Amino acid sequence: MLIQPFARKLALIFITLASSLLLQATTVQAEKQVENLPGLLEFKEWTVPWEKSRPRDPYVAPDGTVWFVGQVGDYVAKLNPQTGEMKKFDIPGAGPHTVVVSDDGTPWYAGNKDKHIGKMNPKTGEVTLFPMPDGIKDPHTMGWTSHGNLWFTAQWANYIGKLDTQTGKVEKIALPRDNMRPYGLTVTPDNRPWIAFMGENAIGTINPSTMALDVIKTPSGDSLIRRIAMTSDGRIWWGDNAMGHIGVYDPETQSMQQWATPGGEAAGIYALAVDNKERVWYVETALQPNRFVGFDTKAEKFISIDEVPSGGITIRHMVFDENSNAIWFATDANTVGKAMLPE
Repeated sequence: MLIQPFARKLALIFITLASSLLLQATTVQAEKQVENLPGLLEFKEWTVPWEKSRPRDPYVAPDGTVWFVGQVGDYVAKLNPQTGEMKKFDIPGAGPHTVVVSDDGTPWYAGNKDKHIGKMNPKTGEVTLFPMPDGIKDPHTMGWTSHGNLWFTAQWANYIGKLDTQTGKVEKIALPRDNMRPYGLTVTPDNRPWIAFMGENAIGTINPSTMALDVIKTPSGDSLIRRIAMTSDGRIWWGDNAMGHIGVYDPETQSMQQWATPGGEAAGIYALAVDNKERVWYVETALQPNRFVGFDTKAEKFISIDEVPSGGITIRHMVFDENSNAIWFATDANTVGKAMLPE
């Protein structure tokens, strides 16, 4: 059963482009001995029974179950890590791109092919639809605010949006240039979204009070930034899919630094997450098998390289869960997995 709440059409929000100057940055090349780094992770993967469904974007619920979507298979599903049992809820035509779970255990998914965000009853699979306003055709990646609302990107529509989960109201922020392609997103504790752009060498952020957009250029003109995350010191970390760098931006000093990944320029950095020990973990997806790379942000050095047992094919998004001390991921090899981290 689909329940559609009342959705209001909103006027376009004007944007203040506060900063778009190219920052001077230092690029550190990976040394040859980096390739001899140890493997530090232990992996466990579960095969998804629905073949070629592109499971992706897992999210750990408060009760420890792991929710994920099947982008090609048109479903939201959950995994019980204790038993290995999986349960699927079909959402025909939605083409779900990601799922996040609220504090009360309710999964919300991005209906990437059907212009909506969906709220799903975790027991029955009943969905409440929140339709997108005109112009937003493809909600993509989502992140929670402390008030229980959702910031999200819409890559091909070239918008950033914010959904009020109580009223269904959507605020939309158009971007200053065509084809900037807002992609990955993280929301910091002050409710500020940070955005990775796939169509411009830039990251960005929005002031949640004024809705003003700040675009910050990255050093490499050919950059394609897919994913973005924050360490507890407030620094913003990102992975450059095209140029083979991980980078960091310090909002306090407005400085930027980047490091060449061990796999080289063509490594295809994609999924990226930060753990509770200030380590960045990301995946080189152009290499087969895919490789997890660990980076110590305090020492500013690479610490590990681990191959994914299933091969991975492509790992698109992943999250850190403190309770299990693991990075949860899903693969185009049709698995959901966890990488158990060292203490």
